Amino acid sequence: MLMEPKPLSLAYKDLIKAIHASSKTATSVTPENVYQEGDRDIRGMFDAMTSDLLSPGSRINGMENLSLLLKKAKEGAACILFVEHYSNMDLPGVHYLLRRSGPEGVEIADAIVAIAGRKLNEENPAVAAFASAFTRIVLCPSRYHYTVDGANNERLRVININRAAMKKLNEVKKQGKIILVFPAGTRFRPWDPSSKRGVREIDSYIKSFDYFCPVAVNGLVLDVRDGDMLEDCVMNDVLHYTAGPVLSCSDFRASAKKKALESGAEDVKQAIVDDLMRVLDQIHEKAEEPRRRLLST
Repeated sequence: MLMEPKPLSLAYKDLIKAIHASSKTATSVTPENVYQEGDRDIRGMFDAMTSDLLSPGSRINGMENLSLLLKKAKEGAACILFVEHYSNMDLPGVHYLLRRSGPEGVEIADAIVAIAGRKLNEENPAVAAFASAFTRIVLCPSRYHYTVDGANNERLRVININRAAMKKLNEVKKQGKIILVFPAGTRFRPWDPSSKRGVREIDSYIKSFDYFCPVAVNGLVLDVRDGDMLEDCVMNDVLHYTAGPVLSCSDFRASAKKKALESGAEDVKQAIVDDLMRVLDQIHEKAEEPRRRLLST
């Protein structure tokens, strides 16, 4: 049954209350709790909403690429997923579809550790409860450094949280896990084109990992609004996640760096990340046409 578009806070008011009441997640991030294991009970409750929103035909394309990435991770390589980011349903959607694609999909989903911003834990207790469904490493994004009030204790807290997060990331990435990162660092907001540009710091992820797989997201079941995340607007749609080929991080970075230097780029690190975003754009555009044909039938 198709759902009338409405704010998440209204469409799933009772579910939000239930998830909030069941959540044990910490709403204050400290260096001691930057690694937060996903709560399977919360995930099961979240799945009910995801099932409502995803229309028939939703699927993951390129499973063979995700399988190869998992194989490399299990062999000890540091592996990362770079995923387009349009809404807070991007991670729940891919997780849900993976777990419904068979035993190998379940194994891939269980291996995912997402990099999450501190805002998800601390801005709204209900949003923190939703986020607790998925295993993640919490840090303070670079943007956050420019919004703190300048107090020394707050600066020190940010530094300590990020130091602990990076230490944990370096441990986890060699333990058969797949790290998931949204390279834009935030959800795409149509009124702010810069929100789709990859953040410069993503170059350090490319540099410190062995392999990556780019994943495009086509379709939208949670339309972003300017304000509280719970005011984002839910709707039904067909979601297609398309995993591109597994690429060597060192080879990709060397090629992108060479192009940046030859073109006289002022910021080589940003140029490398821009190249990654172009790869995602290309996969997105190729995946969009068959999705449109599906929607028109």
